[in-house]
Amino acid sequence: MRSLLFCLVGLMTASSDLAFADMKLSPKAAPNGGSEVRYFTSIDGLMEGNADVILKETRQGKTVTSAVLDVCYPAEKGSDRKDRFVANLAVNGQTLTGTTQSLGDKLPVTVKLVRKPTGDTFEFKGQIGVGQTVTEVTSTDNSDLSEMEFKDSQATDDSIATAPKDFTEVSPEAVAVRVKLDAAADFLRALKGQNIEVSLDSLVVSCDALRAGEQTINIGVDPDRAAALIDRFKLMPGVVAAGWTSGIIEMERTIRFAAADWRDGDSLNRDKLATTIAGVLTKTLSAKSSSSAWNANTGALKLTLKRPSQLFPALDLTETVEITALVAPDRPVGSERLILWISNPVISTKDEAAGPKLNLAEESSGDEEGDQKDDNGSVDALAREFKGQRWDTDKSAWK
Repeated sequence: MRSLLFCLVGLMTASSDLAFADMKLSPKAAPNGGSEVRYFTSIDGLMEGNADVILKETRQGKTVTSAVLDVCYPAEKGSDRKDRFVANLAVNGQTLTGTTQSLGDKLPVTVKLVRKPTGDTFEFKGQIGVGQTVTEVTSTDNSDLSEMEFKDSQATDDSIATAPKDFTEVSPEAVAVRVKLDAAADFLRALKGQNIEVSLDSLVVSCDALRAGEQTINIGVDPDRAAALIDRFKLMPGVVAAGWTSGIIEMERTIRFAAADWRDGDSLNRDKLATTIAGVLTKTLSAKSSSSAWNANTGALKLTLKRPSQLFPALDLTETVEITALVAPDRPVGSERLILWISNPVISTKDEAAGPKLNLAEESSGDEEGDQKDDNGSVDALAREFKGQRWDTDKSAWK
């Protein structure tokens, strides 16, 4: 329902000569005069594409007996914050009218639409007012959906795995919590001061979240603390579900290996891991290790390496290669193996030679795939060093 009303700016007076003929419906009407529900989820040409609209109609034979208009829209122009109204519409011939109040800002809403079938599609004209602003509605070629088609189009999956058998489809550092909207603010306040990272994008309350009354918060956490954190989240007020979700792990860049030699008791030997990973990468990337640091929030390892740039050798330029790695158990509980994932290299070039510097500007490409640098077989080399397995994408299993 991605396009109905939020040009919601520019109130217009309603036409006085709207037609009041019997509402003729498309051939999709229920057979034998039975009752059916139809939906419009894409009313083209309205609100400049900034609103999410669902118009639900109940029809008896070829007559609309009731309608409900559900509109979700930016609360302010250019804002990510959404408001929403749901209006029960009275049906009088081809005219649909109703009044209500927006759920967030409590603004008065008025609706007056004329709906006319045009072959297999429908045309809508009229006005919708929200507060002191009104939008003129002019939309043609709108198709309706059956209840089954509507449900299929609205189906969403936030992929929260509460008890995954392993970390091949979800990521060990990525936690998701579905919480009721009226409890979301208190839930987020409770996260302040903790060693975790909350995804900024997940703070945006989407139209789907407004309609469901639930919001999914995505959180990055050290894999060693993820299970305990999820258990605590499940007990917090308003939480509907908590578990793991997709994150930074890509199986094609992940290896699996025995954990015994890389643990001190129950904890990872992070110094040994960082030294070993850096040692492999210095060889495959023909670079010298510059620094390594473990993120206290997410448990990720950031490695920085440097090497001479071959772009223009006479200038003695330096390439800085940054790689992120994540080491975690291969499953939430009872694991005797670890997985290691490394990112693609991110390479920047600077003049770090003594004396005056040449200022360089790196032009970014719009094609992110094109910006990925060759890692010169680093994943294979790490698999050999750790005596590990690579992921077989075709068989969806470890080799």
